[in-house]
Amino acid sequence: MAAPSAGPGPQPSGVDLARVALRAAKEQARARGAAAVQKKQARRGGLRSGAHADGRDPLPLGAAINRLITERGWEAPAAVGGVMGRWPQLVGPDVAQHCSPERYDEEARVLTVVCDSTAWATQLRLLAPMLVARLNTDLGHGTVKLLKVQGPAGPPRGYGGRLRAPGSRGPGDTYG
Repeated sequence: MAAPSAGPGPQPSGVDLARVALRAAKEQARARGAAAVQKKQARRGGLRSGAHADGRDPLPLGAAINRLITERGWEAPAAVGGVMGRWPQLVGPDVAQHCSPERYDEEARVLTVVCDSTAWATQLRLLAPMLVARLNTDLGHGTVKLLKVQGPAGPPRGYGGRLRAPGSRGPGDTYG
């Protein structure tokens, strides 16, 4: 038998050693019990729902959607989508009749709004700082940094459609 080493502190006495041994025995029993429970559940075909609520219980639809939005980190896009649905209440019926939100760029935090005339686009550009402030009070600070206002789009351009020679097959006919 080896002699006890003379360490810096006092050596544990019999009572302290018994406490340490009891704690270790309890932890081993807990681990064996958990392993036995897992074996039993595996034999039964997996976990089963009991009397207490757990993560597998059915949820109301709203709670399930909120949980999904939170887990995926979609809070800002979902909030902006709500703004697009409530656009007439936020800007008023007159502005909503002539201007509508088109898209939201989450990285740049830019909301693009399209207006049906250049006059309404100019009016909305003047109201943009107030609208951004109002949107940020509803959505949270910094959700929308810029309101990009676009006027009406013109007809698509046909590049050189009328200037092509009769009987030509496009740009490939000059190469060979």
